[in-house]
Amino acid sequence: QGQLVESGGGLVQPGGSLRLACAVSGFTSNSYNIGWFRQSPGKEREGVSCIKGTDGSLYYGDSVKGRFTISRDNAKNTVYLQMNSLRPEDTALYYCAVGLSIMQNKCLMNNRITWGQGTLVTVSS
Repeated sequence: QGQLVESGGGLVQPGGSLRLACAVSGFTSNSYNIGWFRQSPGKEREGVSCIKGTDGSLYYGDSVKGRFTISRDNAKNTVYLQMNSLRPEDTALYYCAVGLSIMQNKCLMNNRITWGQGTLVTVSS
């Protein structure tokens, strides 16, 4: 069973930046979809950004397009989420996920996902 360990969350002022990292281990192949979801109190978990394993295509949720960038370092088995121009509404627990689904250019949950433990991002002045 694979394991995901997130890091990089914290408190940042509006307009600031953070970079999240997800260290991946225990998966036998790199051809899986991987990405980030987030969940705020009282809201459903939503797909933020993801990478298609078969061809490296990148996908972003509408609310983060132009502000967030996902990338993958295969040598380090790590996926990053660079978050710029952060807003208070970006405050959430951010989860790394392997095995997610991608449909209609959206990063979607399914019952086969391996989740990380989550890292908290708080955007506040």
